[in-house]
Amino acid sequence: MARARRLGDVPRRADARVISWSCRRASLAELRRPEEPDGIQPGRQRPARPAGRYYDQLGSGLSDQPGEPSLWQLDRFVDEVEQVRAALGLDSGSFVLFGHSWGGILAIEYALRYQQHLRGLVISSMMASGPAYSAYAEQVLMPEMDQAALAEIKSLEASGDIGNPRYMELLTEQHYVRHVLRMPSADWPDPVQRGFAHINPAIYVSMQGPSELGISADASLASWDRTAELPSIEVPALVIGASYDTMDPAPMEMMAGRLPKGRYLHCQNGSHLAMYDDQGTYFAGLIDFLHDIGRR
Repeated sequence: MARARRLGDVPRRADARVISWSCRRASLAELRRPEEPDGIQPGRQRPARPAGRYYDQLGSGLSDQPGEPSLWQLDRFVDEVEQVRAALGLDSGSFVLFGHSWGGILAIEYALRYQQHLRGLVISSMMASGPAYSAYAEQVLMPEMDQAALAEIKSLEASGDIGNPRYMELLTEQHYVRHVLRMPSADWPDPVQRGFAHINPAIYVSMQGPSELGISADASLASWDRTAELPSIEVPALVIGASYDTMDPAPMEMMAGRLPKGRYLHCQNGSHLAMYDDQGTYFAGLIDFLHDIGRR
């Protein structure tokens, strides 16, 4: 059973504009531009603000975690999104689907099947091609790493010793703090720490592989590619890329061009989690997109 939660009124610090987003799930509440005041001027009606909902997918977080490998299929996860949408009563007048990383794959797949229910679509830090993602890791990101460290990473993968603490230590210092979240790992925000701490390896490894260094050849998403189908997604769409992402930003800009109502947001100082390391650019662009489609 997948458990859904609603984000309503949350305590706000003076500098709080959003609540946390994580790599595997996302939430947004009380979204506003930084220059918008908390108070409402006399005679002005408070504008409607988007309510964010997030849920733990089957196999993650507080949802049931059955040990059944046949469940970890892309089509079933897409059906799960549709079940949540229907249960919440969302429709094309109210439903903007945000997908980050793996969620971007889900968002694309959902839009290809159920776009009649969408008001808008956000694809954050996900290319439309698994092979292209892996090629970028192999041809651009891996050559930039310390080659001795990369060889040790590959050796641990080949021996199946990915549970060895040395494996994550190497990935963190050689890749994650450069391309996943560009700050010392000890300073990563709590939602990110919790996200990594609660990854379900049975799902992650079978669909992606052992790390963020591309998709393993034997993973179920290795050949996934929806580049050719992008023109059939006709709802307003925002594609977000970043200079230091694990994903090549050039194909993500291309994706926005192929989507009939697409636009591209580039986070110059961001990585895979640009909502943290290029927060101003990321949320200004996201909020502008939500305001624009809200006026349509």
